[in-house]
Amino acid sequence: MTEHSSESAAADSGSLFGAAESGGLTNHLLIAMPSLVDPNFAQTVALVCEHTDRGALGIVLNKPLPMHLSDVLSQMKLEPSTEHIGSQPVLRGGPVHTDRGFVLHRPGGQWDHTHKVSDTIQVTTSRDVLAAMARGEGPTDAFIALGYAGWESGQLEREIRENAWTSIPVDARVVFELPYEERWTGAWRLLGVDVDRLSLVAGHA
Repeated sequence: MTEHSSESAAADSGSLFGAAESGGLTNHLLIAMPSLVDPNFAQTVALVCEHTDRGALGIVLNKPLPMHLSDVLSQMKLEPSTEHIGSQPVLRGGPVHTDRGFVLHRPGGQWDHTHKVSDTIQVTTSRDVLAAMARGEGPTDAFIALGYAGWESGQLEREIRENAWTSIPVDARVVFELPYEERWTGAWRLLGVDVDRLSLVAGHA
């Protein structure tokens, strides 16, 4: 991931979701190669929420921030109904627009602004889903990420060719069931790879 890609996003040229019909790597997991040393993306796994000819938008799934859901709710004048709800971790979804919140969740409920990534994963950006989560009435297996990762047209494809990333179709277990600290190695296991044995210079020998 180049510094340029860290600061740019295809979505900046239009709406965050729904600017064009998604395809390509939408509903795939991007797995950072061990050789990727960019501090924003080293040892990350990201969900590609949208990929079109205009670029791609993804959310990193395994980098918790030093804050909790209660911190986000308080900024929105919401109060968690239980300590357990308030203590849920918040993820760093990427380096672009880190003040924007994305709730990743399984299907369920009717929310003002929801993007369907697949039949098993949705992303909601409206306040109503956070209010429901605060009450303990939110969607199943929901968590919030602040910020996102963005790629301009052709940029993600180029980075994959340069061996910065590999990709696999989404397995919802990685998104919702694995502990955050196990998601990168867990994604590699889906490919049948023990990442500890993978060369740091794979593809560049």
